[in-house]
Amino acid sequence: MNQATLHQLKVFEAAARHGSFTRAAEELFLTQPTVSMQIKQLTKSVGLPLFEQVGKRLFLTEAGRELFATSREIFETIAQFEIKVANLKGLKQGQLRLAVVTTAKYFIPRLLGPFCELYPGIDISLQVTNHDGILERMSSNLDDLYIMSQVPDHLDVNCQPFLENPLVVFAPLHHRLAKEKNIPIESLADQPFIMREPGSGTRRAVQSLFEEHGVKVKVKLELGSNEAIKQAIAGGLGISVLSRHTLLTDAAEFSILDVQHFPIKRSWYMVYPSGKQLSIVARTYFDYLLEAAKSFVDQTNTGL
Repeated sequence: MNQATLHQLKVFEAAARHGSFTRAAEELFLTQPTVSMQIKQLTKSVGLPLFEQVGKRLFLTEAGRELFATSREIFETIAQFEIKVANLKGLKQGQLRLAVVTTAKYFIPRLLGPFCELYPGIDISLQVTNHDGILERMSSNLDDLYIMSQVPDHLDVNCQPFLENPLVVFAPLHHRLAKEKNIPIESLADQPFIMREPGSGTRRAVQSLFEEHGVKVKVKLELGSNEAIKQAIAGGLGISVLSRHTLLTDAAEFSILDVQHFPIKRSWYMVYPSGKQLSIVARTYFDYLLEAAKSFVDQTNTGL
């Protein structure tokens, strides 16, 4: 093991966590041959096989399981050291690792800008993924803070609401229902509907409301991004339910239908695993976001 490097351990940890060389390569921005080569060199250093392939599935050997546990301990120790060093340096420099659900990309960068101006020595890593992706990253403790609108009830986490996240019914600008008031929710069953992909928190909230009121919509399209859905709506392909925050840049291009039981009231939360020690950088951003969201609400209410 004297020949093993931290880089090799990082590649191995990602491959073991995903059970896939391909997904490890994607996460680490490496090619698959590079991942295979690093694993091969690490296997040579250990002197025992680390993986075994059964059919198309990849499994850890006993040596691989032991090394995986050891790797996690090593990286956790390094992370704690980095926190202590950052605390010793204060806020002059450091790193903030954020992971946010897809819809949050419409406003989080606006709230990051002023923070970066206040603390120019802090480097920001921002990962954008869907709800299931956030849960996977949280389970692996890959980030400092997570921004999401649906707090997981099966994980032990700390959470703090900081901003409302109303879900509204989007329609083309000149939709026939655009000028109607108090539209019965049952009327949506007659409309071609565009739905977010499975795994989306927005989709879960929408389906829950429809099930509660016995409404079955005609799903014409399933799309994996808010922007794709907005383009489909603008093209007259149907209506959808999205966060009002997705309208920040193009409110004049759509109608928001006045439908009964909408908006679906939700909140944005800052979330992190219980027991996790926030660095001084993460704690400072946590406190900053609570205050910055207050003025952001005033700005968006004026803009929309």
